Amino acid sequence: MQQPTFESVFTYANMYKSYKKCRRGVGWKHSTQAYKANAFINVRKTQKELLSGKWRSKGFIEFDIQDRGKKRHIKSVHITERVVQRCLCDYCLTPLLERPLIPDNSASQSGKGMDYALKRISEQLRWHYRKYGTDGYILTYDFHKFFESISHEAAFALLDRYVQDERLRELSKYLVRMFGIKGLGLGSQISQTLAIAIPNRLDHMIKERMRCKCYGRYMDDGYIIHPGKEHLRRCAELIREEAAVFGVEMNGNKTQIIKLSRGFTFLKIKFTLTDSGRVVRKLSRANVTRERRKLKKLANTLPPDDLKTSYESWNGHARRCHSYRTRQAMKEVYKQCMQKSTENGTRSTA
Repeated sequence: MQQPTFESVFTYANMYKSYKKCRRGVGWKHSTQAYKANAFINVRKTQKELLSGKWRSKGFIEFDIQDRGKKRHIKSVHITERVVQRCLCDYCLTPLLERPLIPDNSASQSGKGMDYALKRISEQLRWHYRKYGTDGYILTYDFHKFFESISHEAAFALLDRYVQDERLRELSKYLVRMFGIKGLGLGSQISQTLAIAIPNRLDHMIKERMRCKCYGRYMDDGYIIHPGKEHLRRCAELIREEAAVFGVEMNGNKTQIIKLSRGFTFLKIKFTLTDSGRVVRKLSRANVTRERRKLKKLANTLPPDDLKTSYESWNGHARRCHSYRTRQAMKEVYKQCMQKSTENGTRSTA
């Protein structure tokens, strides 16, 4: 692949395409509407500032969200910077950093994602069954505060290795430094792109040095399937050592070695390998309980259309699993909540 240059990345055409992608799903925001009103001028202004070396970040819009009961601090950027990051990632960083990734690195890449990750682990479980039956173990691991802990030195080393254009490299480092002395902020595309690639050396070590055929990683969650428990213990130690190199610790509570016959959880889905070699995927009990409580709570505050969107989002995820009865039970809960939401809306109108 030919190395991109600053001028070939930040063309007006590339930046305008990036702007159109950035406004998807957030067209209702005031900042996006204001930018859209003079999009041609705004894109051209940003391009001129970049090419002249005068462009600077406007900083972050910081807020906290509750994600599955866990508090997450978000550092969102203004749309002017989102356009710059989108253009930089789509036309420079992503093509360069994705090439050396292993196929079983599944998160936030074109043609991959949650469905791809679940498909791969199911295929690997079936392969293991054909060779070893249900004998064997799985190591599941998780990195503690992954984005917050990543070392900037590790990110800079990655950029130095793969990005040859000095101006593109320095712009990337400037955006990383905006997050502070360490870590990558949630809410920025450059964070997602670098977080996928930084542990790539670990992925290759597991696949090639430790010879683990059945391995996969979805951002900060990973697994290894192997017939030997001692081998998995050595792998866990290797992961711990390599993670320390890029500044991250393993989550001791979520890192465990489990017998395949007992079943295990990966990406909030419970997997079971049956004696006949069938891979069964079930929703975790916590997921179902959380959604039921969420629907009942939202029925008091959301209009019917928004409640329907929330339910259909969960139901789309639930379809990935063998959970027909669970989905039917949740459908009944949804109908009751929808009736309550409609009644509340009628009362407020009256």
